Amino acid sequence: MSSGIPHAAAARPPVSAHPASLADIVRLRVQGHGLADMSGASALTSPLAVVERLLAVQAQDFAASKWALGVRSPGTTAADVDAAVTRGLIVRSWPMRGTLHLVPATELHWMLRLSTARLVTGAKTRHAQLELTTQILERAREIALEALGGGRSATRAEFLALLDSRGINTTQQRGYHTIWFLAQTGTLCWGPLAGNQQALVLLDEWVPNPRELEHDEALGEFALRYFAGHGPATLADFAGWSQLTLTQARIGLAVARPHLTELFETGTSPDAAPLFFVDTGADAGGPPRQRSSVLALPGFDEYLIGYRDRTALISDVNFLRVVPGKNGIYLPLLVSGGRVVGTWRKNASARAVTVSPQPFGTLTVRQQAGLRRGIRDYGRFLGLGATLLDPEPGLA
Repeated sequence: MSSGIPHAAAARPPVSAHPASLADIVRLRVQGHGLADMSGASALTSPLAVVERLLAVQAQDFAASKWALGVRSPGTTAADVDAAVTRGLIVRSWPMRGTLHLVPATELHWMLRLSTARLVTGAKTRHAQLELTTQILERAREIALEALGGGRSATRAEFLALLDSRGINTTQQRGYHTIWFLAQTGTLCWGPLAGNQQALVLLDEWVPNPRELEHDEALGEFALRYFAGHGPATLADFAGWSQLTLTQARIGLAVARPHLTELFETGTSPDAAPLFFVDTGADAGGPPRQRSSVLALPGFDEYLIGYRDRTALISDVNFLRVVPGKNGIYLPLLVSGGRVVGTWRKNASARAVTVSPQPFGTLTVRQQAGLRRGIRDYGRFLGLGATLLDPEPGLA
């Protein structure tokens, strides 16, 4: 499926930088993320369309990553995401930063080739502590190829039990690191659903026709797709998100540059870093505003996690309320006017979900109505009744 984004290999003449207000930069980000009030060709109408636009959606919390796709493709459901995953259109693996992401299945191979050598080298100290030698890891690969070949799959528990039965110790994080290594080096990925979990499969069987890109072309595609789904953003933002080296990120930007529009924020110093995005022409009348006065985004959402510099979206003080204790756990977000205005928590049962909002300040009547609408949409996505509680005392 086409993302509607030109491939980095094709070229058109670059254009000079354009001035933009901070408000317009934020609205363009909302648009790039698929969170704006859009229609026609620019609207994202399926879970696959979302991952095609963003390229990678952080997914160590699988349920949260599903809602990241659902909130960007209104009317879709969790079952639609599950179907795209089970059909092999969207795959979950570790394409970058050593972190699980959802990506378009055909793009995973070239993403792994860009990141694997550096990440595997970086894991050697931890593997040595766990006594996971190269010999043990390659033995695990042989077992995986033998056990899962021919279209077979295994749950995490089943695969670890198999490794244990063959004399490979999987205790004390050895199992996790073994699965990660086999996925990072292109043997395994997470495939079809097995109950509420995914099963492991062989990547080359699950994705038999991957997109093949040469090294610099792949770097350019990485940059292009980042700026299409996250822009306007800076080179530093891209390097931080992808965890490519700065040299690799610069090559990627240079390859993608003919397709990018460059902006500078009005009122900033002349040496401020330029911002880049893919101008689809959809904002001819000005960047569209977000779809609802308040959006309820999941934890670890790309809208916040996809940038090194987040000051356009949230204050430093409020950021600490999104990541309490600086523990790396990002709470679900309330977003209004492109700014993060609060967090929320959920309590779900088999039949219903209850949401407790925690705004950073008092919400307007319009914002309250938007929040109610957003939580109803979340309930419909899950196929559950949704109840919105009053803001927690002392937080609004």
